[in-house]
Amino acid sequence: MAVQQSVGPDPYFPANGDSRYRVHRYELAVDYRPGPNRLSGTARLNAIAGRAALAEFQLNLADFKIGRVRVDGRAPHYSHRGGRLRIRPAKPIRPGAAFTVEVHWSGNPKPVNSPWGGLGWEELTDGALVASQPVGAPSWYPCNDRPADKASYQISVTTPSAYQVVAGGRLLTRTAKASTTTWVYEQSAPTSSYLVGLSIGRYQTVLLGDPRPGGVPQHGHIPAHLLTEFSRDFARQPAMMELFEELFGPYPFGEYAVVVTEEELDVPVESQGLSLFGANHVDGARGSERLVAHELAHQWFGNSVSIADWRHIWLNEGFAKYAEWLWSERSGGRSAQQLASAAHQKLAALPQDLRLADPGRKLMFDDRLYERGGLTVHAVRCALGDEAFFRMLRGWATVHRGGAVTTAGFTAHAGRYADGPLDALFRAWLQEPALPPLPSPRGSGVPARPPYPPTNAGSA
Repeated sequence: MAVQQSVGPDPYFPANGDSRYRVHRYELAVDYRPGPNRLSGTARLNAIAGRAALAEFQLNLADFKIGRVRVDGRAPHYSHRGGRLRIRPAKPIRPGAAFTVEVHWSGNPKPVNSPWGGLGWEELTDGALVASQPVGAPSWYPCNDRPADKASYQISVTTPSAYQVVAGGRLLTRTAKASTTTWVYEQSAPTSSYLVGLSIGRYQTVLLGDPRPGGVPQHGHIPAHLLTEFSRDFARQPAMMELFEELFGPYPFGEYAVVVTEEELDVPVESQGLSLFGANHVDGARGSERLVAHELAHQWFGNSVSIADWRHIWLNEGFAKYAEWLWSERSGGRSAQQLASAAHQKLAALPQDLRLADPGRKLMFDDRLYERGGLTVHAVRCALGDEAFFRMLRGWATVHRGGAVTTAGFTAHAGRYADGPLDALFRAWLQEPALPPLPSPRGSGVPARPPYPPTNAGSA
């Protein structure tokens, strides 16, 4: 596993995260009551100091009441203002030393403000969900909120027994006591704080497909009245999993779950081992099938292979967009070249002011970044040819599994599979705002007989 972390604060979110230490495990135990929207919790963080002594450090946590803070069992000095919990241990932590932090907090969780509206914990009509990308994790738990700081998680959630709790990872135990049930999940793979997903609601659970020996368990958690539509809309997800494992390498986690909420969501949201969809994404006609592929692909690109900081967001969204096109191509829909042509035509009519490799905070979730990111991946495919391109793609997901990466790391990786320099290609697509010409394919492309039935949702 190769990890390339940014040294200083994230330039897009300098108030989030602390690069002077890293967390390798979180143990979260929270109690949530949906009626009054009341959350109380205890977090235990196992961390390691960086190269310098830690006289003080910070966690990110929204506006909760702090009950207690301990560092290695001792009470530190601390302050909590503006979403930052600043902690000064009784004595400085030595360089490279392991230490533990314990925080007790309580209050009414709500989304944190961002340029894109509220992010993180969202109270629903009947339950709650967490959708944190990019900076919403502190809306419900104390964390070192930077994407490169990846840790394992154990999450224990106690809530009234009428509700089901779904989190990314393996369900270890479910224990009922009187009127409440405690759900304990373990996510052993390194996980970025914004990718800790959680949903609390009234769901029916179904198995997606019949996992072959050694296959990936896939479950859906949906409102009972949407079961018929869901069964059609997500019927081909197991085939997507099979294709993506073929193209990208083994699925990087132990299981995969999708949740459909009763309410509408603007867009689906990926988290580690779990994706959240709104009721509006279920129509019984596979109208959102490309989004099913997109969120699944994020498990490799974005979740397992994470970005060192938010300047490199195209590495998440460009590869997930291209996975949509690969699914369409391999399932009998429009080819990646046809979809690239449609995306190129769309972008050509829009302003040419986006620099893909560093779009700035204002444009990091612009629709153009997704489309141009997919086109950039397609341009690399056209330059390498299919055989080298798919070896490159699988190698990228394999070498950096569980790690954090940068744009420079990707361009160097892709260059190792090319016959000649790719500098001009990457300069045009990544560094220059002007849209380059549509690349021409090289190689055979689509198999003669698609292994999956045709799709009717191959939109760009």
